[in-house]
Amino acid sequence: MAEDMASLEENFRQQNRSCFILGASGETGKALLQELMERSLFSRITLIGRRRLTFEDKAPHAGPVEVVQEVVDFEKLDDYAAAFRGHDVGYCCLGTTRYKAGSSSGFVRVDHDYVLKSAELAKAGGCSQFHLETSALADKNSVFLYFRVKGQVEAGVGALGFGRYSIYRPALLLVDRQESRPAEWLARKFFGVFSVIGPAFMSVPIQAVAKAMVTNTLHQPRNKTEILENKAIYSLGKGGGQ
Repeated sequence: MAEDMASLEENFRQQNRSCFILGASGETGKALLQELMERSLFSRITLIGRRRLTFEDKAPHAGPVEVVQEVVDFEKLDDYAAAFRGHDVGYCCLGTTRYKAGSSSGFVRVDHDYVLKSAELAKAGGCSQFHLETSALADKNSVFLYFRVKGQVEAGVGALGFGRYSIYRPALLLVDRQESRPAEWLARKFFGVFSVIGPAFMSVPIQAVAKAMVTNTLHQPRNKTEILENKAIYSLGKGGGQ
């Protein structure tokens, strides 16, 4: 299995591809960037965000991968179409919470409008595959705003017709955030116990999500559109196959 993975990675490197990451300042985005850098699958990685990142905690290591940063105004994305051109693969970990956004409309704007508009520009710019992180229980018909918006953006991106579209629906993300979220800290501790008893049931480590997204990129999907629920993410993130 390790030898097969090494071959897949080497074959992928030989194609000299480029990718972009939306949401590289977030927990999943940071872990994803680190995973991509360590495996050196792409010759160029572009970070698209509202501010330039300094990587004071974990800077990408030196190597053959070129890291480019594009600072954009998400309220005027059409003015930054050039930032989305020339990429083979797009990874989207962009997201917020209603609390951080300050309102329901602010949450919808980030998690739906920004994501969908970015995907549209990426598709127009030649991107052939799009990998989107949403959430377990995402459902465009859900009565709960969070899950409904996640489901709606899944459907919206799907309608764009990417050559490959992969959706990742992790459950509770186990991660030690720099910012203080007491309720989330308690939830992580609670579900962390259950993850020992029944892995992949209600939670998943953030590093496993990042690894799953990268590893899955190397595999040829059975269908043009695929949805990876928490169990599949956990399996891939722990080194398993599909």
